[in-house]
Amino acid sequence: MVGLLLFGCAKDVDDTKNDEEVFAVDISGSQLPYFKIEVAEVIQNEPKVPAVLKLFENKIKTLESNIGIEYRGSTSFRLSDKKSYGIEAWDASGADTDIQLLDYPLGEDFMFTGQVLNVNENWVWDATFLHHYLGYKWYAAMGHYASRSTFVDLEINGKYKGVYLFMEKLKEDGDRIDIDDLLPNENDELNVTGGYILKIDKTAGGDVAPGQPLEYYLNNWGDDAKYTQDNSFRSAFDSFGAPLNSEPYGNKTSQETYFLYEYPKADRISDQQKAYIQNYIHEFELALLNDDFTSDSRTYTNFIDVESFVDYFIINELTKNVDGYRLSTYMHKDKGGKLKMGPIWDLNIAYNIGGRVPDDNWIINYNDFEPNDLWLVHFWWKRLMQDPQFRSQLKTRWFALRASVFSDDQILGLVDQTATYLIENGAIERNYNRWPILSFDYNDRISQLRNFLSNRLNWMDSEIGSY
Repeated sequence: MVGLLLFGCAKDVDDTKNDEEVFAVDISGSQLPYFKIEVAEVIQNEPKVPAVLKLFENKIKTLESNIGIEYRGSTSFRLSDKKSYGIEAWDASGADTDIQLLDYPLGEDFMFTGQVLNVNENWVWDATFLHHYLGYKWYAAMGHYASRSTFVDLEINGKYKGVYLFMEKLKEDGDRIDIDDLLPNENDELNVTGGYILKIDKTAGGDVAPGQPLEYYLNNWGDDAKYTQDNSFRSAFDSFGAPLNSEPYGNKTSQETYFLYEYPKADRISDQQKAYIQNYIHEFELALLNDDFTSDSRTYTNFIDVESFVDYFIINELTKNVDGYRLSTYMHKDKGGKLKMGPIWDLNIAYNIGGRVPDDNWIINYNDFEPNDLWLVHFWWKRLMQDPQFRSQLKTRWFALRASVFSDDQILGLVDQTATYLIENGAIERNYNRWPILSFDYNDRISQLRNFLSNRLNWMDSEIGSY
C-alpha cells in the first residue's frame, strides 16, 4: 500500500543545485519529466500564442522546441484554478511540425491536463490524480488505442504550475486513431466511406466562439450547446429511441443527441461526406430499433463493430464514468469499415465522483436518475443491452478480461503502483504544496478508490454473470 501524506501550504525553492538550469521547485530525486515553457504573450483560450518549450529528464535538457500554447477545456476551464493547456509544435516560421516528445511517436498536438480543483472553496474532483491515467492504461490493455499519458512537472515563465498529466490529443493519425485520410475532394463511392471521427460532446470553447477575450470563456455556458448544421448533425431519434418531430439545431433539448464532426473537421468536411456519415448513422439506428431480438438474425451488426461497443461499455462501467456515452464520447469509422466506439476520454468525474447513479447500477441508466440533464445517454446502449446476443458477447469478453488484465491483482496493482510512484517521487507533495486544499490523507483517498474498484468489479461479476 502507499504511504501516508498530509499537505498544507505552498513552498517553492529558487535553486536545485543545478549549475546549468534553475527550476522553480525542488525536484531532487524525482523521475518525473520537467517541462519549462516561456511565453511572452498572455495565454488565451483561442488562438494559440507563440512560446518556447524545454523538456528536462533527470534535470538534463532533452528537447527544446517552438510551440503554440492555449488554455483548453470548457467546464474545467471555468471551474478550476489549475488550468489545462493545449500545445502544438511549431517550426521557426510558426507552421505546424512533428516533434519527438518523451517516448511518444512523432506528433504535433499534446496537452497538459490538470486536476479540476478550487483552492478557496477547498475541493478537488480527483484528489488521487489517477482517474485519466488508470482508464487509459486499462483501455490500452484491452487492445485499443488510448492517449499515451505521463505524469510531469510543469513550469511557465518561472512559476511552478504543479504536476500534470501530459497527454496526446486524440486525432486521426497512424500512431493514434488509425483511420484513412479523407480529403474534401474524396467523394466517390469508395473514398466517401471513411475515415471519420465523430464525437458526442458539448460545443463550448474557441471552436464556437473564437477570438473572444479570455474573460469571456470563464462564463460562456451558453456556448455549450451551439450545435449548427456546419459543426454537427442530430439523430432522428430521441434519447429513448422515439422519432423526433422538431426541427434540429436552435435550443437543444435534453432528448436530442448531436454528433460533432471531429474528422474531417467541420470546416473541411464536404457536403457529400456529411450526407454519407449522417445516413450511415441513421441506417444503423433504424436497424438497431427494428431488429427482432427474439430471432437469431441481426442487421444492426452490419453497421457497427460489436466488439468495440462491448469494450467501450466495459471501460465506462468499470470506471463508473458518469460522463460516458453522453459527453466526450468518440467513435470512428475507417474506409469500407464499420463504426467503432472509442477511444475512451475524459474521466474527471468517474470512479463515483459526484454520485448521480447508484453503485449497483449501470451508467447507461443515467437518464433514469438525471432525467433533466441537458445531455442524456443516447438510446443505443439500453437497446443493445436488450439484445441477448450482445449480452452474451459482453459476458464472454468480461470474464476473459477478469481472468487476465482485469483481475483484481492487475486492477488494484496498477492503482498501488502508480500512487506509490507519485509519492516516492515527491509529486503529490509538490502538487498540493502548489495547490493547497484542506489537509487530507492521500492514503485514505487511494483506499477509497481501491474499495470502489473492488466493489465495482464484484458487482459487475454478479450482474454480468446472470446474463
